[in-house]
Amino acid sequence: MVFTTVINFVRTRGPDEIWRKRRIFKIAAHFIGRRRNCYSIAVRNVHRALAYATKGRKLKKKDMANLWETRVTAGCEQHNISYTNFREGLVRCNILLNRRTLADLACWEPYTFKALTDIAKRKAVDDGLAGVNADTTLDRIITRGSLNKHKSN
Repeated sequence: MVFTTVINFVRTRGPDEIWRKRRIFKIAAHFIGRRRNCYSIAVRNVHRALAYATKGRKLKKKDMANLWETRVTAGCEQHNISYTNFREGLVRCNILLNRRTLADLACWEPYTFKALTDIAKRKAVDDGLAGVNADTTLDRIITRGSLNKHKSN
């Protein structure tokens, strides 16, 4: 393209501006009023919306972690063991499940979660963790620590 003056060269922005504006308008398509039609207003609101979206992704992760911990805590209270003793018992038995998996088990697989709480209780009793009462139902659970105690007796 040949320009006769420098002013015409400066004023042409070419196809790049069209695609840049189209991208902004595409993000602003669900906005109301001039926030979706007027580029100078839309670009400000789109940048603001993208900043909130970034913060929202961080908050979603935090909210989900809190939800999982609440579900696991509720499952532990249902089976008479504290959350800290439950986690410590599982770690000492080399059962390394994350909060999300434990929360899903507590919600959808209550018998499996009960088995995990029994294993954690047994290990906590064997290792002498504070705040764990020895139940008669724990005699059917066998861990490495309980095997070593039976061998020495």
